Amino acid sequence: MKIIIALDSFKECLTSQEAGEAAARGIHKVFPSCEVVRFSIADGGEGMLDALISATGGKRLFLRAHNPMMEMHDTCYGISNDRQTAFIEMAAISGLPLVPKEKRNPMLTTSYGTGELICHALNLGCRNFIIGLGGSATNDAGLGMLQALGFRFLDETGANIIQAVAPDIPKRGMCGELLAKVASIDSSAAHPALKNAKFVAACDVKNPFTGPKGASFVFAPQKGADREMAAKLDANMKKLAGIISQSTGKDISNIPGSGAAGGMGGSLLAFLHADLKPGIQLLLDFFHFTEKIKGADLIITGEGKADRQTIMGKVPSGILQEAQKQQIPVILLAGKIEDKEMLEKAGFKEVLSINPTSVPQEKAMESAFAKTNIRRTVEEICRKMI
Repeated sequence: MKIIIALDSFKECLTSQEAGEAAARGIHKVFPSCEVVRFSIADGGEGMLDALISATGGKRLFLRAHNPMMEMHDTCYGISNDRQTAFIEMAAISGLPLVPKEKRNPMLTTSYGTGELICHALNLGCRNFIIGLGGSATNDAGLGMLQALGFRFLDETGANIIQAVAPDIPKRGMCGELLAKVASIDSSAAHPALKNAKFVAACDVKNPFTGPKGASFVFAPQKGADREMAAKLDANMKKLAGIISQSTGKDISNIPGSGAAGGMGGSLLAFLHADLKPGIQLLLDFFHFTEKIKGADLIITGEGKADRQTIMGKVPSGILQEAQKQQIPVILLAGKIEDKEMLEKAGFKEVLSINPTSVPQEKAMESAFAKTNIRRTVEEICRKMI
């Protein structure tokens, strides 16, 4: 018998690895000789870094870089054991939680720090990059990131915009308000290793670069913009999209995902030739999931809360889609379940809560209690298979 465990983290309770270990104990209690293939997995957001580091025997590297307000901040990224692949969560240095609520202003915030992490990894010899987009404080179209990598942004006179607007500031990052000043983009001084680097971005939104569903109108209000500011940012992005098209030959205005992370998805695609993939699909490809589940009798997946959003690109839906191609049944576990009928119609064989009826949420969130319940639930699943 072969059973696959591919559980997401149970947020604020168990990591993916901890949940998977508990499930494996439940399987082996009933089927001691069962082949269990376990994946530590995430959907591209929280937990992606840990999943990739675990899968590659890698480690975290700690450093200081510039946060969205161009203040030095402690941060980290992951690197594979062979030191060829870097795993970067942009939110770790360009994320919204790094900016106090009263200072949030996407006209002023920059993704410069994300570029510093990429540069650091390039200097170590990394040539493959997986970048998690999401949770950003920025609406700078990724120009701050490109600036840190050596790209220069020039105004209509041919002057370097940063030097022209902030000659007395030691270091300023490109930001939302400066997009309108860009007349041309000079990549001649870009980091030379970028020519041999390959980028894949975990991108779980399909928003385009500009327009009513673009980066500025949809996401800038979450980052401190009012409607007037969002409209100005969108106008700046539209102008910039034309400049990018002239510079690269790529029109990113309406490409799904180009609006991710305040437009960073578009710059990664246009200038660094990145592939934009849904986070769960990126990880499943990285783990060679399709190959490793061949011949499985069952797949157990799950997350902390399962509801209608589960089937909209989260870990369990990605697992289910791959399993259905090989007609492998999938059981979904969760601490809390809503929209159960919808989840069953999506194709899950069973949708099961790990918690006893009416257990208080505080108790359900206890790590040891959750592990016990996962193990117990999986034991019950296995006993039904005898």
